[in-house]
Amino acid sequence: MFKRFVKLTFVPEKVESFLALFAETRNQIRHFPGCHHLELLQDRQQPHVFFTYSIWESEQALEDYRHSDLFRNTWQKTKQLFGDKPQAWSLDVTFES
Repeated sequence: MFKRFVKLTFVPEKVESFLALFAETRNQIRHFPGCHHLELLQDRQQPHVFFTYSIWESEQALEDYRHSDLFRNTWQKTKQLFGDKPQAWSLDVTFES
């Protein structure tokens, strides 16, 4: 398993549209095969900046999601709201307590 963080920066006036879209799709994303966890985090200093935090079974599970109709349709709508290019990191746990 690995953890995935994606930084999403939106046009401030489009944050509510993003939140509505996330509310519509979060359960489908969370229950996509191979997804074990999904959270949406909001920056405290810049409320138009969000991070998704997800845990995936494998790289293949994430790739299957990224090639799904669910991702394509959601991403098509989401990218229209961006104020900056998204950034993503896939991370392995090296220490956990």
